[in-house]
Amino acid sequence: MIRGRTGLLPLILLLAACAGSPRTAPSPAPVPTAPSSPTPAPSGPVAPPPAEAQTPAALPGWGAEDHLAAFEAYADGCRADRSAAGRTQCARAQHIRQTSKPVTPSMARGFFETGFFIAPAATGDGGPGLLTAYFAPEYAASRTRTAEFDMPVLAAPAGWRRGQVLPDRAAIEAAPPTDVLGWMRAEDLFFMQIQGSGYLTFEDGSHARAGYAADNGRTFAGIARPMAERGLLPRNGTSGEAIRAWLAAHRGPEAQEVMALNPRYIFFKLDPDDGGDPPGAAGIPLPGRRSIAVDPAHWRYGDLIWIQADNGNLAGARRGYQGLVVALDTGSAIRGPVRADLYIGRGEAAGEEAGSVRHPLRMWKLVPRP
Repeated sequence: MIRGRTGLLPLILLLAACAGSPRTAPSPAPVPTAPSSPTPAPSGPVAPPPAEAQTPAALPGWGAEDHLAAFEAYADGCRADRSAAGRTQCARAQHIRQTSKPVTPSMARGFFETGFFIAPAATGDGGPGLLTAYFAPEYAASRTRTAEFDMPVLAAPAGWRRGQVLPDRAAIEAAPPTDVLGWMRAEDLFFMQIQGSGYLTFEDGSHARAGYAADNGRTFAGIARPMAERGLLPRNGTSGEAIRAWLAAHRGPEAQEVMALNPRYIFFKLDPDDGGDPPGAAGIPLPGRRSIAVDPAHWRYGDLIWIQADNGNLAGARRGYQGLVVALDTGSAIRGPVRADLYIGRGEAAGEEAGSVRHPLRMWKLVPRP
């Protein structure tokens, strides 16, 4: 998700901010698709690994990993790592790519096991962190206002400066719109603003990517918890799809009042749709299921991370996620050393899955060897 400076704010921010604290994870067991990680090393010379340092082979579920897919994601995203050791391993990955046709799964596994050692991330209380997920949404849009497509996609205000505080969501939506880029269904625009970007298909068949351009400087507030507290949705039924369905069914003043509980507002710019995935805050396209948004106070872009997340507490959630991912994004609600937002991919199916991810999380950093 492009977050912070460039877009895609997590859908799960909306969900995670509201569903109570996650269930404590039992002793983790290998599962279908996801990872965990530690606090990043400072950017300067990298000390040699401690004598007791373990290779990635010690990670739970390592043998079941798709090492080749992980290698490709790392090789695509590792240029974001500016540390000396990170550059060394990134160059090594590029060399393997160039000289080995093809790269085999065993070569990929050997690359990780010889080039990195693992260091666990930890929360302040020693408990699990939290995994949520996000996606690149695709929405129908209109060039003109209609009864159905009645919410404007607004361009950034002239002279906008980062950190500038503008009117809240309700006030912006009540004012006559200017610099309109297109029109959307109200609930779709609301979710695209949570994600920070999205892909639009207009009635004439043309496509565009709506990218983050500016915000109103207001703090994000999730609406899932207040919806549950008001009895609008059950407490374990606040997935993205459940929220969207409620908003669509109550389109008009009732839904507008609920969406106004989140005062943050995102403005957009339109670019051509290249058919790929959006770039994250690191400026690199996000590989589906192999990239995460992290807290930059604890992680660096380009960090290689193993996540393990089991037993989500939202209705319809998959059992868990496990695997190697690359830190390529950030988000305003992604805070702490064991907190990650997993980029699932693009489109409706990815959105349905992302909306049900709220899993207790463990993370390990794969620290590059000098």
